[in-house]
Amino acid sequence: MIPVILSGGSGTRLWPLSRGQYPKQFLPLVSDNTMLQETVLRLDGLAGLKPLIAVCNEDHRFMLAEQLREINCAVGAIILEPVGKNTAPAVALAALTAKSPDDVLLVLPADHVIGNTMAFHDAVKEAAKLAEQGFMVTFGIVPVAPETGYGYIKRGLNAHGQAFDVGAFVEKPDAETAQAYIASGDYYWNSGMFAFKAGVFLSELERFNPQMLAVCREALQAAKADFDFTRLDKTIFATCPSDSIDYAVMEKTDKAVVIPLAADWNDVGSWSALWEVLAKDENGNATKGDVLAVETQNSFIHSANKLVATVGVDGLVIVETDDAVMVAPKDRVQEVKLLVDLLKQKQRSEATFHRKVYRPWGHYDSVDNGERHQTKRIVVKPGAKLSLQKHHHRAEHWIVVKGTALVIKEGETILLTENQSTHIPLGMVHSLQNPGVIPLEMVEVQSGSYLGEDDIVRFEDQYGRV
Repeated sequence: MIPVILSGGSGTRLWPLSRGQYPKQFLPLVSDNTMLQETVLRLDGLAGLKPLIAVCNEDHRFMLAEQLREINCAVGAIILEPVGKNTAPAVALAALTAKSPDDVLLVLPADHVIGNTMAFHDAVKEAAKLAEQGFMVTFGIVPVAPETGYGYIKRGLNAHGQAFDVGAFVEKPDAETAQAYIASGDYYWNSGMFAFKAGVFLSELERFNPQMLAVCREALQAAKADFDFTRLDKTIFATCPSDSIDYAVMEKTDKAVVIPLAADWNDVGSWSALWEVLAKDENGNATKGDVLAVETQNSFIHSANKLVATVGVDGLVIVETDDAVMVAPKDRVQEVKLLVDLLKQKQRSEATFHRKVYRPWGHYDSVDNGERHQTKRIVVKPGAKLSLQKHHHRAEHWIVVKGTALVIKEGETILLTENQSTHIPLGMVHSLQNPGVIPLEMVEVQSGSYLGEDDIVRFEDQYGRV
């Protein structure tokens, strides 16, 4: 069995922690591990697993690779999507990448919580047997409440061991309909997890959406190997139809079966969902960071940097980060996405970036911004190197705080140590490298008429960003 990890989500409902360039699957929301790492570690103990295939947004490639490396994960392929096209093309790419059409794919979103790992393993083993027989298996979560935020799967009459034929896939219901679903006992939450042979999925996709399969094949054939990544051709892949696995295949095939799964599952699709899975105090509050709560009940309070203090509140979500504070009633957190949409309309960077931005060479933190100046803390990992580049609109001044910096300026090489500095005039071709064995820490002061991150012309880059 090959685990296929789908990591293309943006997690907009968990803003301001989750952002376009740092979505929820890369965040440690429920443990010290990130959601992605928890998804992979949850597979420990399952026999016969082959190296996984991950499909992710091109912008997240280094973050995904680093987090998998941290947990010593065996990786067969990391496929980079230049544009998001939903889950069906992502799974098609993974199926085409598998060595054999008889390989069973276990398709898992990278951002779910499953509390009962043993029950999950039992369901996966049953799914593997059914997939070997040619069935296309989906996992239906045994509902614990009439949830209106999930799609549902209605089971059919015919049983196949622990599984049932899929009677129907049902859209998100209203409250009354959801209550009727629960009362009937015939409906499950749609988990978005699947198991099937690669060849079976591809043959069914060929039946129901041949254009999607053809574009995926063509994009893979034109793909380029880039380190451990498979970089798809953007021009080709952009023409691919966008659709979910459910709509593209599972709702149409006669091979679909559903395995009921009762394993404390949660898709952590909102702040209230995260509140549900976290430990709470005697007043029903889930808190993280420096929080002081007085006469406060049933709330989620997250502090990243500052003391967050509350008095006499009930049922609120309060999230503080280094550049934003979000407050909402717990029963309206699905509407947080509207805030992200508004930020994008206003072209605010907070929709996409945190103040601390991760790069393949390390990270930077924008500590001060003005109309014509910006100050950053920069940390470069040992052995890492920034691209050879220039800027049209800004000059930079670098001060080394810790470690050693190897600086290239118009072909001249300079070695800087702690408390030494250098100036990079506007338009000068330059590069920065950490030749040492400890992280390089610097302060960068930028000045100029435009300070956006897109004012970079790259000439050479060991991370393939030219």
